[in-house]
Amino acid sequence: MGVRLRGPAWLRRLARSTRRRDRARTVVLQLPEITAPTWTARAGELAETRMRVVARRLPALISQAVRLAWRASRPDTVVTIGLNLAAGVFTAFGLLATTGVLTALFAAGPTPDRVRAALPSLVLVGVATALRAAFQAGAGWAQARLEPQIDRIVETRMYELTTAVELAALDDSNFLDDLKRAEGRGLAAAPTVVRNAVDVLTGLVGLVAAAGTLGVLHPLLLPLLLLTALPEGWASVRAARMRYITMLTLVSSHRRKYILSDLMADRRHAAEVRSFTMRGFLLGEYDVLATYQRDVELDLARRQAVARVAGDVLQGIATAGVYGALGVMLWTGAVPLAVAGTAVLAIRTGQSSLANLVYAVNRCYEEGLYFGDYLGFCADAERRIPALAGKGAAQPPDDFERIVVDDVRFTYPKAESTSLNGVSIEVRRGEIVALVGENGSGKTTLAKILAGLYEPDAGEVRWDDVSLRGVAPEALRERIAVIAQEYTHWPMTARQNITMGLERGGDSAVLKAAVASGADEVVDELPRGYETLLDRRFEGGEELSGGQWQRLAVARGFYRDAPLLICDEPTAALDARAEHALFERIRAHADGRTVLLITHRLASVRHADRIYVLDHGRVIEHGDHDQLMALGGLYAELYGLQASAYGQEPVARAFDGDAS
Repeated sequence: MGVRLRGPAWLRRLARSTRRRDRARTVVLQLPEITAPTWTARAGELAETRMRVVARRLPALISQAVRLAWRASRPDTVVTIGLNLAAGVFTAFGLLATTGVLTALFAAGPTPDRVRAALPSLVLVGVATALRAAFQAGAGWAQARLEPQIDRIVETRMYELTTAVELAALDDSNFLDDLKRAEGRGLAAAPTVVRNAVDVLTGLVGLVAAAGTLGVLHPLLLPLLLLTALPEGWASVRAARMRYITMLTLVSSHRRKYILSDLMADRRHAAEVRSFTMRGFLLGEYDVLATYQRDVELDLARRQAVARVAGDVLQGIATAGVYGALGVMLWTGAVPLAVAGTAVLAIRTGQSSLANLVYAVNRCYEEGLYFGDYLGFCADAERRIPALAGKGAAQPPDDFERIVVDDVRFTYPKAESTSLNGVSIEVRRGEIVALVGENGSGKTTLAKILAGLYEPDAGEVRWDDVSLRGVAPEALRERIAVIAQEYTHWPMTARQNITMGLERGGDSAVLKAAVASGADEVVDELPRGYETLLDRRFEGGEELSGGQWQRLAVARGFYRDAPLLICDEPTAALDARAEHALFERIRAHADGRTVLLITHRLASVRHADRIYVLDHGRVIEHGDHDQLMALGGLYAELYGLQASAYGQEPVARAFDGDAS
């Protein structure tokens, strides 16, 4: 007999949803990337935070922070450090002046006389306190100025690298995990490391001021003060180690949560999520990850609390011992009463500086670990940037007579099989060359190598006699236009979606490319024409259909006016009439240019000058349409399958000026 749920409807739905998600948990938690990411094997090395390790690494962290601050703003760095040092000097001066005040107040004689005698020292204490406060305020202002400047430097550097690395790096899951860590906590840690490094300096200066005062008052007071730092320091670095190891464990989970949140919240996926009733499944997957993270973070909070309580207890014992020792010294006459009073103030000041110093050291070291992720990512990304052509390096010809792909091999990072295995093709100037084959045959990979997006593992690509291995990718890409199968809906104006930041020829060049691609018909329907923002997430923005976006993508390729045009499935989002019109436009645009066409629709390549048929990363056939049909191989089979769908051989319209 079941139990009937009572209460609000939303509560009953929540209970049922929770039960469904609970049943799904056992499946998802078996995924190894959540519970044990492979790259956490180095967590022990990175997160080793014993006190001696902190002491050894801290100078390097502070040095990195100072260099970063110096690069951001030299004047603000000098002011921050200089004023903090000056504040420390006046802290010590004020404590020593306090001894004069207490000596005068504790001296024998009438009270008015003692007060008058203490006035000069009181004035010195007041001046020292005011100057220290002014210097600290000035240092804080300069430090606050540093942080946005540091943010700009590290963010700019990050995206300079992510937009320059070889495309293959973005197919590497380890690189993507490193990028996630660097872009998340790593970027945020940069200004925090500088702030905490300054706080370390401030705490150290205050500690030195208090310690120096105690050393002047009595040498035995100094080691007693330093003793109070050890318990809190131990607890802080232990908590930092726990937090960092937890962060390493959760990075993969965070990345998967982000992907799931994008699927559930982004408009692009909304229709399919609803059509396939994916809501419950996605919520279940998300809840498993969220539950896993919650459990890990709750366990972290418990372990950190235990460490901090232990540190606080030990620090309390140490503090009691310090004051007990001071009482014994006063009782035995080792220090006079005035000195003892100043020592109490100095100890309190020193303890405050110690607390700030230990906290700053802990935060500096902890944030330094995250900042180290950013620096490590930057170093790795720099190694993955293709070599740039320097002075005297080879340049691809402005035009070419032929492009030769010679025995090219390529494998994606961590892939079990090669994508291209000894591919050789030739493209002559003014030709229309087609790459055909089934999905996964290597067509798009080969096109990306020709476009300079991937560098082959073996073999080479030559423009005439120039090997592209010695050519800067940017120099090559300036001579290539691409109409991609997967194009971006840029949140920019219609004009910017065509020009892509490349301004040449003014409005006439934009209009020419739009007319040639049919995008002018799309733009004419927009409320502000070429200045219409194409993203509804912004006020006044418009959205286009898939076919309209594809026309703009074609216009981008035409606008570049490059000698080589690569068309990768350019008609994927078009209907039959629009597809025919687009191929006619490409044929017209190809006049005098070279076109590399990738398509599954074989009627569109019937009149190409040469057709290469790829299968599992190899060229297995090549020739023109008639030769390949006579050969009776894979091309003839695929062509026949497509023709049979029409009940007869289709009339080839594309690239055929005489077709009606």
